[in-house]
Amino acid sequence: MFTYPHHNKRFRHSLFGGTGRRIVIALAVLTAAMLWASPGFSQSRIKDIVDFEGVRDNMLVGYGLVVGLNGTGDGLNSAIFTRESLVGMLQRLGVNADDDALDTNNVAAVMVTATLPPFSRQGARIDVNASALGDASSLLGGTLLVTPLVGADGEIYAVAQGTLAVGGFSAQGAAETVIKGVPTSARIANGAIVEREINFRMEDLQTVKITLRNPDFTTARRVSRAINAFVGLETTRVLDPGTVEMDIPETYNGRVVEMITDIEQLRVEPDQIARVVIDEQSGVIVMGENVRINQVAIAQGSLTIRITETPQVSQPQPFSNTGTTQTVDRTNIEIDEGGDQRLTVLNTGVSLQEVVNGLNALGIGPRDMITILQAIKYAGALQADIEVM
Repeated sequence: MFTYPHHNKRFRHSLFGGTGRRIVIALAVLTAAMLWASPGFSQSRIKDIVDFEGVRDNMLVGYGLVVGLNGTGDGLNSAIFTRESLVGMLQRLGVNADDDALDTNNVAAVMVTATLPPFSRQGARIDVNASALGDASSLLGGTLLVTPLVGADGEIYAVAQGTLAVGGFSAQGAAETVIKGVPTSARIANGAIVEREINFRMEDLQTVKITLRNPDFTTARRVSRAINAFVGLETTRVLDPGTVEMDIPETYNGRVVEMITDIEQLRVEPDQIARVVIDEQSGVIVMGENVRINQVAIAQGSLTIRITETPQVSQPQPFSNTGTTQTVDRTNIEIDEGGDQRLTVLNTGVSLQEVVNGLNALGIGPRDMITILQAIKYAGALQADIEVM
């Protein structure tokens, strides 16, 4: 074995300096380029394709009143719930309001919605949305009064109040009305204060369930293997195509957050089934890269029927005493079956690009392509699922 003499400093300097240093830098750049071009960089992080147990939002809803509207509120005669709410609110404030004497259009009943982020603490602020419930024409300039927001369990988790910010407007004249956006929907940034916390502590967990956003057997297995390889133990098991359960290793006892931080950065290659998604209303077609077609021949013909009505005037002979001038219908019907019909053959196992090229070779549009794809599927040649939106 050859060893470098430790006393020869000049030799070591010449090895790692000058040309040697340039070689080392070139090798480093080449290695980085190879890593960048490797398929690993097309993989996704685990945090981008899964959800972790307990890390979730919660929906809140409430009923409230908006005041201060410039004559664009609910009509109290038609919106009975607004009248009853207004009377009840005034009575709680010590005002003895006569129900029959109320006549105002500056108040509107609204439904208030909000999303409680995970691990929100008391005193934190969240955004709220308010939507008119009655016949109010606009919420512009209104102020939402104190509105409790409840969760699915009926408990109050936040309280909302504040000035509404409306993105739309409406203007009305004697003969025309202009409306932009939706003036009956508004938003209050940081308009609610969290009053109750959700009792959930991640550090007390002994197992963590990892839920795939797009359930798939192969993807779940890859996530499980990536985590086991990182931890060095068989700590995970695939429960179903959408769930991977992980036992907390001893090295992460009481440090579940740190464990999730480490494993969510791992990269896996998500798998997906061959699927063709079709939106018939807009004519949009989206096909995955795994779509394959068995050998099939396709011909697309266009049939055009054109009917032209040309009325003509029929007049009697000159100096005739019995004839009358009449209009006679003349109909011309033309049938065009398409003179440039072509037959395209798609071979077995063609790729997505070849499918698109073959269909485009027929000169067809998205609407006809939808029909052709459905016909290929019906013939058993399309090895993919078709999902119509």
